[in-house]
Amino acid sequence: MKFSKYFLSPHAWRRTRESITGYLYILPSMMVLSIFVFWPIIYSFILSFFKWDFKNQANPQFIGLENYTSLFKLKHPVDINFDVAFLGTFFIVFFVAFLINTLLDLNRIKDKKVKNLFVINTIIGLISFIFWNNIPYTLQWILFIWLAFSYVVIAAMKKVEGTPDKLLLRLILFISIYIVGFNVIKIPEIITFLSVAKEEADFLKAIWNTSYYVLLSMPITIFLSLIIALLFYQEIKGKVIFRTIYFIPFVTSVVAVSLVWQWIFNDNGLLNYILSFFGVEKVLWLKDEKWTIPTIAIISIWKLVGYYSIIFLAGLQNIDKSYYEAAEVDGATSWQKFAYITWPLLSPTTFFILIVSMIGAFKVFSEIFVLYSGLPGPYNNSGLTVVYYVFEKFYGEQRMGQASAAAYVLFGIILIFTFIQFISGKNRVHYDS
Repeated sequence: MKFSKYFLSPHAWRRTRESITGYLYILPSMMVLSIFVFWPIIYSFILSFFKWDFKNQANPQFIGLENYTSLFKLKHPVDINFDVAFLGTFFIVFFVAFLINTLLDLNRIKDKKVKNLFVINTIIGLISFIFWNNIPYTLQWILFIWLAFSYVVIAAMKKVEGTPDKLLLRLILFISIYIVGFNVIKIPEIITFLSVAKEEADFLKAIWNTSYYVLLSMPITIFLSLIIALLFYQEIKGKVIFRTIYFIPFVTSVVAVSLVWQWIFNDNGLLNYILSFFGVEKVLWLKDEKWTIPTIAIISIWKLVGYYSIIFLAGLQNIDKSYYEAAEVDGATSWQKFAYITWPLLSPTTFFILIVSMIGAFKVFSEIFVLYSGLPGPYNNSGLTVVYYVFEKFYGEQRMGQASAAAYVLFGIILIFTFIQFISGKNRVHYDS
């Protein structure tokens, strides 16, 4: 009481005491997390700068960034240089950004200086885009830096207000111009570089396979989950039983699931037996490298679709039914109710599922390990993912430093994509107040 009398007001002392009590309650959990989570994370980051393998277990040697650079070192040189491909790719990105804003949003920009800057940079970008391969390398860098700097400055000024979303149209424009860039004008870009270099570096192959898996499995899983959730939301008989059936794969052991699917994907397994009724020839699901990632994606989709559908269902149940009643009074169709009520108000749930599913997809490992009996695919490392690469370096080759470096590169990739999702979802996620 003396402390509270002379140093703190009664209200401040009460709040301080409550805070101390709360911290004391969570102290045991924090100690456990510090020992088993925080310390390993910090230690593995330090370890990524050391040469610590089977020969140097007693005395790890500090080698700086060598573990990181060795991940991207090619066994043999390829026709495309990484810096050239990087430069071409991100030049297209910023050029398309200016072009899309000029075409779609210019009439909504109020600041004349910003409007003029958009037009000027779009013209500069268009001329550079057409004559890119005839421009000196140094000037290419100058153009890229100028476009990137200009776009960052405009974004920081926050002068573009009330711009319409038109996400699908923006995506179509970006993909179209990107395809024109590297197919017609032959601008070097990252995808072409990776498609060639992945055969010369195991880590690049792992990034390629992981990205392929993420792009294949994540959209299909989310789409099917949303469809199933919408069906669960309807008044149908036995929907509780169906919810349980769809949710069971998620709580089932990954090992058990993968073993069952190993039998299904067998040359004489259930899937080929069903396909034979439709006149489809036998598919070598587990022996042909082109089917490695699709088979893993099928298992993951089957396992996760029930879990995400339950989350979508929870989001649907949180939408006030008065919105639908008002829409029915106005004569709205089912599609209009979905497009203008369900989908916007479901955006927080969709945003959460996007983040969680992306992080989970980048960490795929168990299905590959069990499905291919401890091997990264049938041959040619067709199932090698980043987590499998980390596992192989750590447990197989005993190169703990390289494994730690690979793990932090994966962390950086996930962090970048998560940040992009947060930025892009800032104006598209609508919370019902």
